[in-house]
Amino acid sequence: MTPVDPSPVGSARLEALDAGRAILLVTGPPGAGKSTVTTLLAQSLRRSALLDGDFIARLVASGYVWPLGEPADEAARQVALCNQNLCALAQNIASAGITPVIDWIIPDRAQFVVFATALGAWGLRPVVLAPDPAECVARNRQRDERERFDFDDHAGVIARMHQAFGADVLWVDSTHLSPEETADLIVERSAS
Repeated sequence: MTPVDPSPVGSARLEALDAGRAILLVTGPPGAGKSTVTTLLAQSLRRSALLDGDFIARLVASGYVWPLGEPADEAARQVALCNQNLCALAQNIASAGITPVIDWIIPDRAQFVVFATALGAWGLRPVVLAPDPAECVARNRQRDERERFDFDDHAGVIARMHQAFGADVLWVDSTHLSPEETADLIVERSAS
């Protein structure tokens, strides 16, 4: 990300998001750039905390079931627990004057409502990174083999997110944007 703009406009934009005045929630399909962009967003703020949903979900050390795993009812129960934990952490962190930046795949309206209900009064700023599905696949192939997420329904995830979230979120087509440009765009549009 470019250095913080010392001009009044740049400072005002960051100030609107900083010190726990907002909660940034960045979602999108696998390979959309969420981890890179949320790291840049968190680094651009004076006081921020990066809440990685994958990390929070994996706090379940024994009996962990990934979100699309089996048994499906246990996977759904653990996703619900992760969502609750992310919301509680975000509230605690924001109340301490630190801006939470959440990185997590939220695939449907029901899960989005959990975040909107719990965090709406805290200044929730939801963002969907929605690059071209082919770009998600290409980005995933560039990852270290241990970090790849083999998935073939990026277009379906984006379509379901459009149906589920509509205009309730900031949509960012980051196909032709660098991670820094994407983070800058999110700051610009989320701070207003």
